[in-house]
Amino acid sequence: MITYLKSLISNSPRNLISYAEYIEAVLYHPEYGYYMKSKQKIGSQGDFITTSNISDIYGRIVAKWFASVCKKYDLEPIFCEIGAGNGRFAYAFLQEWEHSIKAPINYIIVESSPYHLKLQNDLIPSHHNVIQVNNLDELEPFKGMVFSNELFDALPVHVIEKENGQLYEVMVGIKNETLYEEKVLLTNPAIHSFLEESMLELKDKQRIEVPLLMEGMVQDISRVLMKGLVVTADYGYTKEDWKHPSRMKGSLRGYYQHQMIEDVLEHPGEMDITTHIHFDWLIQKGEQAELVFYSKLRQDEFLLKAGILKELENHYDPNPFSEIAKRNRAIRSLIMPSGISSFFHLIIQQKGFGDINPFDD
Repeated sequence: MITYLKSLISNSPRNLISYAEYIEAVLYHPEYGYYMKSKQKIGSQGDFITTSNISDIYGRIVAKWFASVCKKYDLEPIFCEIGAGNGRFAYAFLQEWEHSIKAPINYIIVESSPYHLKLQNDLIPSHHNVIQVNNLDELEPFKGMVFSNELFDALPVHVIEKENGQLYEVMVGIKNETLYEEKVLLTNPAIHSFLEESMLELKDKQRIEVPLLMEGMVQDISRVLMKGLVVTADYGYTKEDWKHPSRMKGSLRGYYQHQMIEDVLEHPGEMDITTHIHFDWLIQKGEQAELVFYSKLRQDEFLLKAGILKELENHYDPNPFSEIAKRNRAIRSLIMPSGISSFFHLIIQQKGFGDINPFDD
């Protein structure tokens, strides 16, 4: 990886690349990129954990909720998951659909990593009607639901910083095979447009990530969805949140063997890199692409609205070591105020409906 980065940087203007170019290389290079390698990334043997790896309840609840939405709004049962990782969410979703819904469904996985595609094929039984594609461009427009879990936080971002009233872009260089940062005057018009449209005003010495690729992803999602819902589960900040003093250094960080690494120039190609997404920008770009904002819910709030408590009521078992008891503990961990769900929000957008309430309340 370091040899490739050295070549990439030396062939770039001023021998510098943007953070967006760096993240694109270390995460998505076909051979050296972190997500593309045949290496376990999720779970106890990986570098990070996701909600669907805590319990199958997350995928099962979403399956039941999606079924109720399809019935309520006469929506076709086509479910598209972008970035399915090891496939555990899809597996749980399809197991629940087969067990309780017992109706045909088309499940689409959009996944660019050959390693993850293999993991999904190994896990998901072949009798399920699963279509795997590398990108959204391969899909014909459909009616249904587009779902993603921690997708946008992994997109490459630019990094800018304000110093003495002047905006700079933070670039990446290399010297003696050691990566370093260098600030240059901000000249990228797309970044200036982002700041103007999002009405973000940086304080002096404040650093922030700029998600220019988000707009294209939102447009691609809208292009393939003729009618239905877009559900985005991720962690991020609103415009007001970014103003908090604790956000002065931005949110770019790495995860390596379950340790948070502040310097994302460490372990290139061997570490996950992530950033908190701009919720207001996601909603704004969605509205411009005909994805009408419905609600922003904490993950625990969403799960409660989607009926997770019914799972507790229907699966009580006094034996603390039984599978049912383990399942109940997992459910409680997903709705506890201090649990993993408190870090995530779900943005729900709709296209092609008038007024809509996708929940039973």
